Amino acid sequence: MRNELDFAPLYRSSIGFDRVFSLLNNAQRLQAIETWPPYDIVKTSEDDYRIQMAVAGFAEADLDITQERNVLVVKGQKTEGKDGEYLHRGIAGRAFERRFELADHVRVENASLTNGILSISLKREVPEAMKPRKIAIGDGSFQQAPLQIEAERQVA
Repeated sequence: MRNELDFAPLYRSSIGFDRVFSLLNNAQRLQAIETWPPYDIVKTSEDDYRIQMAVAGFAEADLDITQERNVLVVKGQKTEGKDGEYLHRGIAGRAFERRFELADHVRVENASLTNGILSISLKREVPEAMKPRKIAIGDGSFQQAPLQIEAERQVA
């Protein structure tokens, strides 16, 4: 049973949240959710995040990480080597592509691969112009220069 949410009432009182509503609508339409490779998303501080992905058997050369605007794409394509004939193969080595939607102003700081765990550090950097600012309240009297008509201006 699928429940579709109607975001129409939010459009009437929200400005500039179109991308958020699109993300929510797209999330509802996802059919099959890929569960491999497993990953964690950790919030390490107010503006810092870390994605940890279990990629056992993959080397650094087998992984590709790209950030395209607000999407982080992690791809893995293992190069097959001839080590012999497998009698049992339990370590997954299939190709994968994992996408993460990033909020505005989130950028990738670095990535590392240690003991089969890929760690990607992310940082949210809100521009100074978008940070909250204090607005001073004046006495209500506006001092505006008197208006002049161009033709009446006199040259000294």
